[in-house]
Amino acid sequence: MAGLGRPFAFLWSSTALSNLADGVLKIGAPLLAVSMTRSPTLVSLVGAAATAPWLLLALHAGAIADRADRRRVMVLANAARSTILATTALLAAFGLLDLWVLLAAVLAAGVSEVFADTSAQSILPMTVPADHLTRANGRVSSAQLIGNDFVGAPVAGLLVAVLPAALFGAPALLYGAAGLLLLGMRGTYRLAEPRADRRPLRQDIGEGLRFLRSHHVLRSLAITAGILNLANAAYFAVFVLWAVGDGSAVGLEPGGYGLMMTAFAAGAVFGSLLSGRVAGIFGEFRTLAWAWLISSLLLLVPVLVPSPWTLYPTAVLWGVVGAGGNVLVISARQRLIPAELLGRVNSAYRLVGMGGMPLGAALGGVVAEFAGIAAVLVGATGVCLAGVGLVWRALSERISRPLTSASTLSDISGSR
Repeated sequence: MAGLGRPFAFLWSSTALSNLADGVLKIGAPLLAVSMTRSPTLVSLVGAAATAPWLLLALHAGAIADRADRRRVMVLANAARSTILATTALLAAFGLLDLWVLLAAVLAAGVSEVFADTSAQSILPMTVPADHLTRANGRVSSAQLIGNDFVGAPVAGLLVAVLPAALFGAPALLYGAAGLLLLGMRGTYRLAEPRADRRPLRQDIGEGLRFLRSHHVLRSLAITAGILNLANAAYFAVFVLWAVGDGSAVGLEPGGYGLMMTAFAAGAVFGSLLSGRVAGIFGEFRTLAWAWLISSLLLLVPVLVPSPWTLYPTAVLWGVVGAGGNVLVISARQRLIPAELLGRVNSAYRLVGMGGMPLGAALGGVVAEFAGIAAVLVGATGVCLAGVGLVWRALSERISRPLTSASTLSDISGSR
């Protein structure tokens, strides 16, 4: 990456490969589940299994990221994911794959993801100067979205239809290669040398939680992110049933669902690269708030007009506003959190922001069983709009302030 240095280039390349693996698994696992059952509750368990590790292990992963060599944590996590999925691929090849094996594989891979992703967000500020963070995060977000959706989604749709064993074998190879690339980042990525009198892990975790609780901006963003992610988890846990299959409202084939995610990724790449420029014009808080509002309103489109012709452009817009907002939030956290607390506060933020996702996914399936899929989609949209209203109220002064350089997130690091 020009101007961002050799360590960042290796980190970016590893991120691209690991997120391609994420994309194949993220899209392929629900599609494979749909081929095994049409029960909304059982299908939603796939989403719950993928996100449950964040609820259980996020705080511990953050504390370890602040103690250990962050690169080494990422290498080990990628090796673990590679081994888990290679084993699952063998089971699938011998005809031993069922829904419960699928859920176990997704859950185990999700545990490794918590440690890999927490260390990845914490290591990035150690590879680039502070004034290049938004640019670097935009590049990383682009790689994530291209891998997750632009390439991973159609590949997943093809593999589910043709060779289910490869749905796990291909990500296993990609995670292994991603871990090897990280070895090219020379040097140590530990904040300090380990001490013999290291205090208990719970004290480190408590320090991160207290910082997040006392910081008005980060706390407000975390609570809003938690509300939005819970609602979106419920929405997309059953959305595949609304969109895919002969009895669905939209009527997509599995390959068409993959193309929808490709459309999402195309918009997301554009949004992630453009976010810094747009925020420089309108202000970062204002841009973020409007991105979250537009993203929430777009959730209604597939319900009101359930057609592939409206779904694909909607997916593009989902990508633009979703990725743009994500880049701004990540860059804000990296600026506002002290380096020695970055892993712990990041993980505390993500616990609040993502901890409700398994509950949301499971709740979406249960509600869909009794009230129908449309009720889940509309209800989730209402919850998202309530969450946006919360952050708008909490940060109204900064959202509405005049558009000057003082309105940027990087100038409020003292706000607690």
